[in-house]
Order: sequence, then structure tokens, then C-alpha cells
Amino acid sequence: MRLQFVGCGDAFGSGGRFNTCLHLTGTQTNVLIDCGASSLVAMKRLGIDRNAIDAIVVTHFHGDHFAGVPFFVLDAQLIAKRQRPLVLAGPPGLRGWYERIFAATFPGERTLPFPLTLIEVEISNPNSVAGVQVMPFPVRHDEKAGPCLAYRIEAEGRVFCYSGDTTWTETLIDAARGADLFVCECYVYEKELRAHMSLRALRQNLPAIAAKRVVLTHMSDDMLAHTSDVSEACAQDGMIVEF
Repeated sequence: MRLQFVGCGDAFGSGGRFNTCLHLTGTQTNVLIDCGASSLVAMKRLGIDRNAIDAIVVTHFHGDHFAGVPFFVLDAQLIAKRQRPLVLAGPPGLRGWYERIFAATFPGERTLPFPLTLIEVEISNPNSVAGVQVMPFPVRHDEKAGPCLAYRIEAEGRVFCYSGDTTWTETLIDAARGADLFVCECYVYEKELRAHMSLRALRQNLPAIAAKRVVLTHMSDDMLAHTSDVSEACAQDGMIVEF
């Protein structure tokens, strides 16, 4: 399996990084996890074939994780000339959020030339999305933009976990336990925040998670100032991890 960080930044462009967007691919797997506002630009810069993407799986509805969806869909219709089906999956409430974000960005009726299926995932139950098993776990971020979810994704004999945006919560142990790759938000270095992870809190719990590989993402300027001092791998835009 292959994971590329299309964007690994936060909502504020810290470090000049694109908003969150992860591209997970394998022999038969091709999905995006999150699609922040700048993700279409980042995908085009990296030369990613958007028409080959089978699904977009969204962790929550903040703009740096979700606001790229209307740009992706409009590009698929008008530029990429997509014909293949596309799945958009996300937390309960997805259908309403999808309608509102399109109304805010590109208002008016739109008839797509490709089938678009919206799936509101069942939390704490396995969901089949574009041929992969997606298990959503509730996390602690901002319920006004949620439910906010972490995902444990099983595909082609590998397990990938992405924390989404969250402060430390015990559900991450089950979500990421023994994963081949655990990508975890790490917004700050030491101080504790209500809605985001610190490296200090994550390190205290990594032994219980026992993931085979860990990569830190969604870093603020505070965390980026310390990346040269940490042993954990830190994401960069365009970075590829094979696992």
C-alpha cells in the first residue's frame, strides 16, 4: 500500500503547507481521506489522476478537511470529464453539509455526468466504501463540525489508521492498535489543547497503540519549530509512505 500526503497542513497554512488530504492507493485501492480547501491545487501539482480516485472519505466538516469537495466535484464535471462513479463518505449529517457547502461555493442546480453516491458511515461499525473496509471511531475535536471521526481502514491485507483532528482520547487505542501505518495529527509540541493533539500526550500512549509506523501531521507553527528535535516521522506535502 502507498500513502501520499497531498496536503499535511492545518487550517492556517502553517509552514506554507496545503490543507489536509491523504491519498491511499494499492493494487485495487484508490481513495482520498479528507479533501481540504486547497486539495485540488495540490493534486494537480502532484500530477494525481483525479478520475482514478474511487472515493473521498471525510473525517469532519471543517473547511481544511472538507471544503475541497465542491472544487473536486466541479473539476470532475467540467475539466476532468469524469464518467466513473464517485463515492463521498463521511460522518452522519454528510448530506446536509454537502448541500450547504455547494450552496455557499457554487450555488445553483447541477446535473453531474457521473454517479455520485453519498454514504453516511455508521460509527463503531465496519463500513464498505469503494471496496475497502472503513471503521469509524469517535474522537474529540469540535462537535459543531462533526461527529468528528478517526478511521481504521483495512485494504489489501494492510491496516491504515488516521486520527483525524482530535485531542487525546482512548478510542484512538482501538482505532490504531497494531496498524501498519498510523497517521496522527500533532498540532502542538507540549501544551495541552481542548481540540488538538500534543506530541507529549501522543508519546504517552504510543506503547498501548503499538502501531508499526507512526507519522505526525497537521502541525502548527509551534510543532513545526520542533520537528528537527523529534524522533517520530513528520509529514511533508507530497511525501510518500510505502507500507
